[in-house]
Amino acid sequence: MKQLQGLLAFIEVADAGSLAEASRRLDVTPAAVSKNLLKLEADLGVRLIQRNTRTLRLTPEGGRFLEKARAAVRALNEAVADVSQSAATASGKVRVSVGTAFGRHWVVPALPAIAKAHPQLSIELHLDNNAVDLVAAGYDIGIRGGVIEDSSLVARRICALPLVLVASPTYLKRAGAPQTPADLAQHQSAQMRFSDGTISTWRFRGSGRRAQAEVQPPASIFVNDSEALLHVALADGGIAQVGLYHALPYLRSGRLKLVLGSSHDASAREFVLHYPHRLYLAPRVRVVVDALLAHFKASPDLHLLPSHLPAGFHAAVSFKSAQKTTHKTANRTTTKAAQKTQLAK
Repeated sequence: MKQLQGLLAFIEVADAGSLAEASRRLDVTPAAVSKNLLKLEADLGVRLIQRNTRTLRLTPEGGRFLEKARAAVRALNEAVADVSQSAATASGKVRVSVGTAFGRHWVVPALPAIAKAHPQLSIELHLDNNAVDLVAAGYDIGIRGGVIEDSSLVARRICALPLVLVASPTYLKRAGAPQTPADLAQHQSAQMRFSDGTISTWRFRGSGRRAQAEVQPPASIFVNDSEALLHVALADGGIAQVGLYHALPYLRSGRLKLVLGSSHDASAREFVLHYPHRLYLAPRVRVVVDALLAHFKASPDLHLLPSHLPAGFHAAVSFKSAQKTTHKTANRTTTKAAQKTQLAK
């Protein structure tokens, strides 16, 4: 507001009754007070104060304008005080966007303690697996798995996001445990279809200098939610690639087993908490960010890797799998013997 200095000069002159006292209150020179007052009158096109070398007197227009000027400055002071207070205390609404499965299992349990510690906060959690533009959608905090490409966002790493292949013991007893990635062609699988229509690939580590192998096994079931994928595997629907943290309770209970754990690539993806402002982060957002990161850090299951898991979590080589391997070996031996016989003839 370009007339602010003039408003302040006008109010102080009217209250003090002199330019000298007004200048003292405003901590500026009398000449500056006079200049700002004259500019205000020029902008308004009306004289507010009649003045000579000895006296100052409000004009009728100045008298009417004085209360409105005071109300305007009072509203401005209240706005400044309100912002200053909110900058010192955590209050107001914080909107958080997070993927469905991670949000249910890892974010929701942290919220009651945050709300109890900061009773003036209101936390609004949105569970959604789609990519979100934080600024455009009006979110204060986002939590996603993968790589954050927007360099304008502040990204705070939560943990790695290892993927594992799992299947139920019932399915493995029926179909046998695959011993190599090539065996997956003979197995049922459930696949994740992302919002852009693409299907997840399964990566395997190559030996020596060989590049990673990517496999997209045949699937009869496609879902767009990681928890749904997990439950397909639990329902004996075949092999599924899921996040380790989602599968962990079922691996511990024995309802799922790891498949091809020695060759499957867990990926280099990670969970990241991000927010859009680097400077002057509001306390309402900062306390939620700090509390969530502390909660994640104190959750040991979030920091497990496939290499940390005990041997009992892995699928054992079943009789059927061993039989398949023996059968393949026998076929190769028979073929070689036949080739030698043919050559001898």
